[in-house]
Amino acid sequence: MEDRFQLAQVNIARAKAPLDHPIMKGFVDRLDHINELAEQSPGFVWRLQTEAGDATAIKAFDDELIIVNLSVWDSFESLKKYVYTGEHVTLIKNKKSWFDPLNAPSLALWWIAEGHIPTVESAKARLEALQEKGSTPEAFTFARPYPAPNQATAPRVRLA
Repeated sequence: MEDRFQLAQVNIARAKAPLDHPIMKGFVDRLDHINELAEQSPGFVWRLQTEAGDATAIKAFDDELIIVNLSVWDSFESLKKYVYTGEHVTLIKNKKSWFDPLNAPSLALWWIAEGHIPTVESAKARLEALQEKGSTPEAFTFARPYPAPNQATAPRVRLA
């Protein structure tokens, strides 16, 4: 039986202010809708969330203004389609209104065994690996993706 893999993704952002500050209203007002869009998107498997329905209360870093998003998708293509098409693109375009740039990678992708749920700690380790080594099978980006381990002989996927 062939092992099956899914794609985990983590992205972090440093808010310009606490989420209850008026400058963050445009982001906070869209958060539930964007999370619903993700959950309804083809290929969505799982996302990190608290009882409140999102992950903004999870403080994974010493900096209280850094928020974390962690999710699992059935393929690279399904995540790429969600991120770069539809309403999510509008959110990305407005990112500078709500978030400050980071001096380290803010997004990492990696393959996990089907059914595995990644932890915040493992996600932080993937961001650190990307910072230290660049894009590798351990942690990669949309710009430099790697195939799932069971597809190692397949051609590497490239963004157009």
